[in-house]
Amino acid sequence: MTARISYDEVEVGTELPVRSFPVTRADLVRYAGASGDFNPIHWNEKFAKEVGLPGVIAHGMFTMAEAARVVTDWAGDPGAVAEYGVRFTRPVVVPNDDEGAVIEVSGKVAVKDDENRTVRVDLLVKSGGQKVLGMSRAVVRLA
Repeated sequence: MTARISYDEVEVGTELPVRSFPVTRADLVRYAGASGDFNPIHWNEKFAKEVGLPGVIAHGMFTMAEAARVVTDWAGDPGAVAEYGVRFTRPVVVPNDDEGAVIEVSGKVAVKDDENRTVRVDLLVKSGGQKVLGMSRAVVRLA
């Protein structure tokens, strides 16, 4: 499979579709099982607060993966992502209710590299109105 977006149809400033991803405590339990990361900060409210957190928080890699979905869905091929990196700036606090939290992701093409036919997509990742990932960038190889 190759990227469904053509390099020639993308310009600096092209915006990716904005996405919102709900996160509940049940999602964290499922992610813990899949990843093997059973750190109690991701499921135990008392423990999370004892170590100075505001409450149970989403796994950083879970948050990072949700943000990456915006890029892979836009490109049409997860294999088109040549590089991806973030800085964790603030945790996603997930309340123990039916609503949980929401991760909001927007992205924009910031750089085009004609030689390699790649674009750098800069992502803005927020939860609760606050930025939770910094320097969130993906380099995507387009056809």
